[in-house]
Parts: sequence; structure tokens; C-alpha cells
Amino acid sequence: MSTFFLYLSLITISFLLTLKLLFKSRALKNLPPGPPCLPLIGNLHQLKQPFHRAFYELSQKYGKLFSLWFGSRLVVVVSSQTAAQECFSKNDIVLANRPHFLTGKDHWRNLRRIATVEVLSTHRITTFLEIRRDEIMRLVQKLARESSNGFNRVELRSKFSEMTFNTMMRMISGKRYYGEDCDVTDVEEARQFRAIIKELVALGGANNPGDFISVLRWFDFDGLENKLKRLSKRTDSFLQGLIDEHRSRKINTNTMIDHLLTQQQSHPEYYTDQIIKGLILVCFSISSSLILQLILQDVMLLAGTDTSSVTLEWAMSNLLNHPEIIKKARKEIDREIGQDRLIDEPDVSKLNYLQNIVNETLRLNPAAPLLVPHLSSEDFTLEGYKVPKDTMVLVNAWAIHRDPKVWGDDATQFKPERFEKQGEENKLIAFGIGRRACPGANLAQRTVNLALGLLIQCFEWERTTHEEIDMVEWKGQVVSKKIPLEAICKVRDPFAAKNII
Repeated sequence: MSTFFLYLSLITISFLLTLKLLFKSRALKNLPPGPPCLPLIGNLHQLKQPFHRAFYELSQKYGKLFSLWFGSRLVVVVSSQTAAQECFSKNDIVLANRPHFLTGKDHWRNLRRIATVEVLSTHRITTFLEIRRDEIMRLVQKLARESSNGFNRVELRSKFSEMTFNTMMRMISGKRYYGEDCDVTDVEEARQFRAIIKELVALGGANNPGDFISVLRWFDFDGLENKLKRLSKRTDSFLQGLIDEHRSRKINTNTMIDHLLTQQQSHPEYYTDQIIKGLILVCFSISSSLILQLILQDVMLLAGTDTSSVTLEWAMSNLLNHPEIIKKARKEIDREIGQDRLIDEPDVSKLNYLQNIVNETLRLNPAAPLLVPHLSSEDFTLEGYKVPKDTMVLVNAWAIHRDPKVWGDDATQFKPERFEKQGEENKLIAFGIGRRACPGANLAQRTVNLALGLLIQCFEWERTTHEEIDMVEWKGQVVSKKIPLEAICKVRDPFAAKNII
């Protein structure tokens, strides 16, 4: 009997919600066009991974500005350069908010401001140069050891992830948690950290239906909310342990935690432990395939690590499919840097073609192809259509970056030379645009440029087979290759071997 009443209640609620959605849809006039929607779920049934490709297909039928219903939530998808510019110039303030999801609420605006000023300023990033240089050299040295006897097959995805995670954690706490040369003396601490990251990534694929269909918030069918609460407690405890350790040492080293604890002494009411823990998460999300909901809230720990490693993997995949581009980049390095030393971060400004390769990778394979969603704080007009308050706005950067009207008839080809044209890089929106653009863009670009430059300078590269590298994408909000990248490499010449090893 109880089961019968449960089903009856669900049917009744579904019917009422359907009526509500129907009347709401009719009341909203002059919305961007879009496909018909089903009762209760709206257009959720039409979403297939990868989402940016599904949205691109819909844009071919309904236009480059179209609307969808995610349950009871209205979503507008932007797939044109002009509409994106209008969003974040004329309507930048209206779209300064983020959608609120189960996994991310609370003071994110303050966290982001502090992170931008205190942690990710040009000065602060420059002080972490030695950390970036050391972690990238560890990557290069590991590859050199594996290929010391000539060409050897190497797997690159895990190495890129290890390098970016260790870089971020050394900036935050001064510790390395990954690799055989992991320097965390407490084995249990390293194990706990890896377990937390693994669970965060696993939960990242679990979108909460209750975020879009309000009635489902009454039920926790897959236990997602309880899982997130448990993980939140573990994460909070782990981060508090790091803070307490740095506080008890009373030694001010060059880490983010020490810097924020110094700020806490003069402004204890503002730089609380809770704020510092939030900032650590904010810094973890500037470069990873964390969770849709965490990335939506500008969490930096994972987004800050994974987008850099994913971009490196896409860049190397494109280069292996275009060996002539590797040769051209290497000639530039030999000409500008010579063969008596390795590239350093300040050298990147001289290596225009290397920067063009990174820009072309960000264009064709943006790590976050749908950027970070925005939420309208009031009604506004976009290209003549009405966008109501509380609408989620998604920008399909992947589609915009491949638009032949913007990039020419060769828009789908990997061609770094296109950025030799002055101002062309200003068309890129891989890091977002406007006041909510990614605050970690500077850090990510420095990391990727130096790492890629050294990989080109120090090694000869070949594909593992005569066939081109498979460029099929995997699922997720941060989009990596479906098949992890493997390649064949060897140390390029004696000067490189001497400098590396």
C-alpha cells in the first residue's frame, strides 16, 4: 500500500510540475528558439556526451542561440562569437553569477576575489617559478631515463597529471603527493590525499538530477548527497590538518597556506580557517576534470590541475599528427635559445611559434569546451531575444572556435600559423571572457608553454604506429582524449642528455 501511495504521489507531483512548466513556457515570450521538450524532464533526454558536440548539432537546426529546458530550469546556449561578446560586454554584470548546485554554495565570490588578488596575481605566480621549473624538469628527467637507450614507448597522460598536481600542491602546501620520488614523509597523509582526489573525480560524473527537477530533491536515490557530505567532512579534516601543521611550525615558507596565515594574523575576522580551506579548493580547480558542480563554482584545486595536463596531452597529440610542426618549433628554439642550455620560463616570450601551437591547441581542443555556466541575475536581451532572470547561460567555446565565419575555411585544421596574424589570439575564449574569466589563465599558460617547449627541445618524438593519433574525446566537463596518449621518444642529442640527466 505504501508503495502504491508513493507512486501515486509521484504521478500527481509530476502532473502538477508538467502543468507548471507548460504555463511557464507559454508565459515567457520571445525566447531563443529550441527543440520541443517533454513533461517534467524538459530536454534532458536529448543530451548526449560529449555535450559540446550535442549542442553543436542542435545549433545547426535551431540557430547559434537556442534555448533548452533542463527539467524546470531554462538554459540558453550561445554558439556564436558575436553573441558571446554581447553576453560579456553589454551584459557582463547581469551574467556575473553562477548557478547554485548541490555540491557548491557559499561565499565563492569572496573566495575568488581573494584568490585573484592574493594567490594568482602576476607577482605571486612569479614567486612560484622555481616550483614550476622543478616539477617540469622532473617530468623531463623521468622521460629521459625511460628512453636512455634510444627510442622507447612512454605513456604521457599520467605523467602530465602527476606534474600538474604536484606543482599545485607544492604551491599550496610545499608537498608532493604523487610519483616514486614523492616527498611526503607521512605515507598515510599521501594515501588520504590520493583517496580524496580519486573520490572527487569519481563523483564528478554524478550530476544531481535534483538540480534540474525539483521534486527529486525530496529523494536521494543514489545517495549522492550523503556521499558528498561524507567526502566534505574528510576533505575539511584533511585541509584543516595542513593548516594546523603550517601554523604550528611558525616558519613562513613560500606557500599559499603560509601567506594566508600571515594575512590571518592581521585580519583574523576575514582570513578564517574556513576561508583558507575554501581558497585551497579554489586553487585546486584552476587546471581538472573535477566535478561539474565544483567547476561551476570556480573551485580551483582540480580545475587548476587537470585543464593544464589535458591541454598538454591534446597539444602533444596534435604535434604527433603533424611532425612538420614539431620540426618548425624546434628550429625556432635552436635559433632563439641555442643548444647550450634548456628553455626557461622567461624565454617563452621569444618563442612565438611555440605560443602559437599552444593557442591553436586551446582553439581546437579547449579543455572546458562549454566554459563555466553563468546565471542571469535579471532579465536581459540577447540578439533580440529575451533571456529571463535565473536562466543558465552556456557558451559553446568549442563550436565558436571552429566557426569558419570566424576562423576561415580551414577552421577545423591544426594550423598554428594562423596566429601569426596580429590580434588573432584575441578571438580565443578558452579561458572565458569578461569579469568571470578564469583567474588561473596566466598560471596555466606559463605551465603549458614551458612544459611543451622542453618536450620539443629535449626529445625526438614519433607515433607508436603509422596511423594518426586517435583524437576522439571522452566524457566530462573537462574533456580529455578517450584513449590516453602513448608515444615513442628518445633524448634528442648529447647536449640535451647532459643538461637533463
